[in-house]
Amino acid sequence: MRFTFSLLFVFISASITAQIVGKVTDAKGNPLPYVNIYLQNSYIGTTTNDDGNYILNASEEKKYEVVFQFLGYKSTTKSIEPQSFPFILNVSLTEESTSLEEVVVTTGEDPAYRIIRETIAQRKENLERLSAFTADFYSRGLWRVKDLPEKILGQEIGDFDGALDSTRTGIVYLSETISEIAYQKPDNFTEKIIASKVSGNDNGFSFNSAQSAEFSFYENTVEINAALVSPIANNALYYYNYRLDGIFYEGNKLINKIEVIPKRPNDRVWKGFIYIVEEDWQLYGIELTTTGAAIQIPFVSALMIKQNYKYDGANDFWVKISQTIDFGFGLMAMEGDARFIAVYSNYNFAPNFNRKSFTNEVISFASEANKKDSIFWKGIRPVPLTNEELKDYVKKDSIQILRSSKTYLDSLDAKSNKFGILDPLTGYTYKNSFEKWRVSYEGPISKINFNTVQGWNASAGLNFLKWYDDNQTNTLYTALNANYGISEGRLRFSGVLVRNFNWTNKSRISITGGSQVAQFNALEPISPLINTVSTLFFERNYMKLYELNYGRVGYSREIFNGLHLYGRVGFENRQPLFNTSDYVTIPNADVSYTSNNPLAPNDFSNPVITEHNILKSYLRARINFAQKYASNPDMKFTVEDSKYPELNIIVENGAASSNSDYNYTQFQASLNQSITLGNKGEFVYNLKGGTFLNAETISFIDYKHFNGNQTRVGTSPNYTNVFNLLPYYQLSTNKSYFEGHLEHDFRGFILGKIPGINQLNWNLVAGAHFLSTENRKPYSEVSLGLDNLGIGKFRFLRLDYVRSFFEGGNEGAFIFGLKFLNIIDR
Repeated sequence: MRFTFSLLFVFISASITAQIVGKVTDAKGNPLPYVNIYLQNSYIGTTTNDDGNYILNASEEKKYEVVFQFLGYKSTTKSIEPQSFPFILNVSLTEESTSLEEVVVTTGEDPAYRIIRETIAQRKENLERLSAFTADFYSRGLWRVKDLPEKILGQEIGDFDGALDSTRTGIVYLSETISEIAYQKPDNFTEKIIASKVSGNDNGFSFNSAQSAEFSFYENTVEINAALVSPIANNALYYYNYRLDGIFYEGNKLINKIEVIPKRPNDRVWKGFIYIVEEDWQLYGIELTTTGAAIQIPFVSALMIKQNYKYDGANDFWVKISQTIDFGFGLMAMEGDARFIAVYSNYNFAPNFNRKSFTNEVISFASEANKKDSIFWKGIRPVPLTNEELKDYVKKDSIQILRSSKTYLDSLDAKSNKFGILDPLTGYTYKNSFEKWRVSYEGPISKINFNTVQGWNASAGLNFLKWYDDNQTNTLYTALNANYGISEGRLRFSGVLVRNFNWTNKSRISITGGSQVAQFNALEPISPLINTVSTLFFERNYMKLYELNYGRVGYSREIFNGLHLYGRVGFENRQPLFNTSDYVTIPNADVSYTSNNPLAPNDFSNPVITEHNILKSYLRARINFAQKYASNPDMKFTVEDSKYPELNIIVENGAASSNSDYNYTQFQASLNQSITLGNKGEFVYNLKGGTFLNAETISFIDYKHFNGNQTRVGTSPNYTNVFNLLPYYQLSTNKSYFEGHLEHDFRGFILGKIPGINQLNWNLVAGAHFLSTENRKPYSEVSLGLDNLGIGKFRFLRLDYVRSFFEGGNEGAFIFGLKFLNIIDR
């Protein structure tokens, strides 16, 4: 029944245009997925799907030579001369019998090493052959979950818009793209997506792209989150052992099948097989696997990549025509697998590029790209859908209309809008999906903290979100927050209103105001949670606060590609605060609370500021040089590119103060960049500098404060914006200053080569930090640490030893990095 249904579907699809259709199986009749099928001496081709079915476009009734190519099987060429279409051509492939009988071993070295050395010597020339081209590209991505529980950590998971069956198994994401791509070395790339389809969303845009799927093993490293060493890289012999598994012939070409064996399995490496053409020293095929540990994504169990190449006689070169990437994943109770298919066709290796061929827009969508109907897709899709994928499209497309109806959305909301007994503490959301709005109440249970100014305090709030389009790019958001401190006996309110107009130029206006306690350093280097623990259990109340009563108006947008402007102006009333609580959970005889005066910790009577009013303005220009981006009609996304740094220029001004001595102007600039260094890791720098005008007597609030850390706990993914041993306000200044942060994460470059240690999959991290302020001696830190610590798939810990140097003294301490706290606090 399944075989009959598959052929029937292929036949119906083929009837749309002139096509050759069929099924490819092995000698036992089992379907063979992802067999390459193409018309000889052309780039017209396709690939079988998971069920072994294929559809090959053929426009004329003439003689064709159809080639069937699959790694591990003998290539087969069938001569046909269709008199009518669709023409059915079923093929059975036999396994390739590799042999070593013709290989002459002249040394004690495996013959594979000679082949690998020849291929490495030819690597740059092979890359040069791919220095410029255009091509057509097709991709399909699929994510599937298995036995998904109804709740994870007490939260309802839902049915993914009807994707899951009764066993909580099914496809949660299925999409396709058809695009035209162009490339010119070293890094010019553009992709125009002609058609995009997302299962169950007729307004959706697929995230599949040719650039993200481009993995060239002729490069020294292959970037998949981390840089993995190619088996034919210049330094590959340091990372791999090789064994010639066998040879076979493709026409008159001898193909070497070579097993790739990592010398150290926990390096950033691959294992499996590569196929190399004798004398051409080019790739014929790739069957390689790596691990989630190697690519630094612990929840991935294994990732396999398969590439197939065909010979281009006109250019005397073997060209990639298809690629599949498969991986399994699992985190907590969620498990599943994913597959991404890519098919390349219609190559042109002599394109006529000009100065306008490439722009900073690397991905764009043609008009109505997401509006193509099923007839269009049946006629153009090079890899036919599997039974499972076809059913997913039919099911989700049919229920999409239902799920967008008022009746259905109201019923869905009625279920989720039920009020729970713990909701007053945890929070509650009421949603009207059809009218596109929701109201949420944020309960106080997750916002309970302690500081010596307010004592025990908690926050609760109400927020409202209204969206005017299906993708929520045009929104209105407003929120009211209440905070109460028990010891202080003070209730404060603050609110925000944000109107976001679009996600193309990111135009946004905001109005904020109210009363709140604020840290003197507006960047809030001390998280409320860390301060609560530090205060109650170690009697170290590092957080220093003042009362801020304010009203502000802000606006931001991208002026043109790469230039973002942010501006705000507001009135501020600042008042001093004092400690009101000396409660401590675990008293320490050698330590006692300090005052709320950051400059005089033992002065409990005199505040660091006096009450005053001021009008403050802030203008920031963010410049991303040569910013690459992808766009669709609704959104614009920045494409990560480490070639250029980001520059920020800031002007901050205080005026019309109730005390004229508090008026000032501050100029700031920063330069930051993350640079990937192949398999040697990632280097990050962040340089900042600034100066004040007329600021000799300004309020301490308006000083430049630097992100120190006295808690010995780190909460950020990297430490390029913090001095981990610097007291929070020790070097605050109202004069000129410069700070620099450098950090290099070696990933597995060093520790991955040490036997025993490499089994732990830790990352070595080195850092250096420098701070210079006018009239003070420089402060500096150096650090050496281990990242990617944890158990199994949970790798959110980091440990660094930091040494600081200041005014002739130095001290050292360990910093415990709890990276997950950065998510919790936000």
